[in-house]
Amino acid sequence: MKNLVILGAGTAGTMMANHLVSKLPRKEWKITIVDQYKTHYYQPGFLFLPFDIYNENQVKKEGKKFIPKGVNYIQKKIDRIISDENKISLEDETLDYDILIIATGSKIAPDEVEGMQGENWQKSVFDFYTYEGALALRNKLREWEGGKLVVHITEMPIKCPVAPLEFAFLADSYFKKKGMRDKVEITYVTPLSGAFTKEKCSKSLGYLLKEKNVNLEIDFAIERVDNENSKIIDYADKEVDFDLLVTVPTNMGDEVIERSGLGDDLNFVPTHHNTLQSLAHENIFVIGDASNVPASKAGSVAHFQAETLTDNILLYVEGKPLKEEFDGHANCFIETGENKALLIDFNYEHEPVEGTFPFAGIGPLKLLKESVFNHWGKLAFRWIYWNMLIKGIPIPFVSRNMSTKGKKLN
Repeated sequence: MKNLVILGAGTAGTMMANHLVSKLPRKEWKITIVDQYKTHYYQPGFLFLPFDIYNENQVKKEGKKFIPKGVNYIQKKIDRIISDENKISLEDETLDYDILIIATGSKIAPDEVEGMQGENWQKSVFDFYTYEGALALRNKLREWEGGKLVVHITEMPIKCPVAPLEFAFLADSYFKKKGMRDKVEITYVTPLSGAFTKEKCSKSLGYLLKEKNVNLEIDFAIERVDNENSKIIDYADKEVDFDLLVTVPTNMGDEVIERSGLGDDLNFVPTHHNTLQSLAHENIFVIGDASNVPASKAGSVAHFQAETLTDNILLYVEGKPLKEEFDGHANCFIETGENKALLIDFNYEHEPVEGTFPFAGIGPLKLLKESVFNHWGKLAFRWIYWNMLIKGIPIPFVSRNMSTKGKKLN
C-alpha cells in the first residue's frame, strides 16, 4: 500500500479527501488526513457573527462528519514534516507518505505588531478572523455606545482580502439600524494605496466608502498599537485615534511549516502557481491558504484549486506531466450593507471587471454592481459550502478557470 497524507482538515484538506477517495484505487492507496481540531468552521461566517446576522451554530460543525468513509482520520497535533525522509512526526507517532498534501491554512499573528495583543485585546481591540474574536466583538457591539471605529489591515496577504471592507460596510448598516450611525465615526485604514488590491475594483469600492461616509486612510504601515492613548501609529509617525479598533493582524502559515523549514518569511510554502506542486519537493503539493501563490486566500479559490490538484495528483501517480492549469481564479460576493452585495470574478491575469455571471449576457448575477440578488447569493453560499463544496460535489455552471465570456475586459 502507498500512502497519501493530507495535513489539515479545513476547507481545502476536507475537499481533497472527498475528491480523492473515489479516484485513487483503494487496494493501492491509503488516504490519511490529520488535524488536531474537532470543530470545522465556516470562516466566511465570522464576518456576520459580530452583527448578529449569523449565530454560533451556523458557522461551526463537527469536522469528522465531513471526512468520507475510506479515509483514515487522525485527530492529533502535527509536530513537523520531515521532507527528506517522507515522514510526518505527530505528537506520539510517525507517518510515512508517498504523496503529501499540505492544507494547513493560515492564522492571525497579532503578536507580530507591538501592543496589538496588549492590555486592550478583546476589550477595545478586536479581530474577527477567529471564532473567538468574532464572538467577543459581537458582545462588544451589542453594548457599544459609539465613538471612533477604526477598521484596520496590518499587511497583505490576508484571508479574504475584501472582508475588512465588508466589515466597514456592514458596520455602517448595523449602526443605521440601531439609530446611532451619527454617533459613530468609521475609518478604514489600509497599507495599500487604495481600498482594494485590484485597481478597477478599488475605484468601485472607494466610491462606496465615500457614499457611506467612511473615512479612508491609505499607505498606513503600522508600527505599534498605543493602548494607553488608544491610537495606532505607523512607521512614518502617522496616528489614527480609536475608541474601538477592529484589526486584521498579520496572517501567517501554520507554525508546523516553520518548524519543518518549508516556508517563506510568513510560513507560506513556495508553490508552483499553476500546478500547485511544491517548488522544493515533487511529491509534496500545497492547496489553499498554506501556499504562497498570488491568488486570494479564500474558500472559492481553494475550491477551484482542488479540482486542478485532484487531476494533477492522478497524473503524478501515473508518472505523467502535470497540468499547468490553475489560473488564480477567484469569485466572491462583497457585502455592501443595506441587504446588497457586489460580485467580483478575477484571476492572475484579469482584474475584476463588469459583466455577468455565471452565464454570458444572461447572468443572473451582475459583476461589480450592487444588487439584492448578490446579497442573497452570499447568504446562499453557506448552504452550498456545508452541503456541496467541502464534500467535493461540483457546483453547477461554475468553471474552475475564469471565463472571459460576458465580461468587459477593456
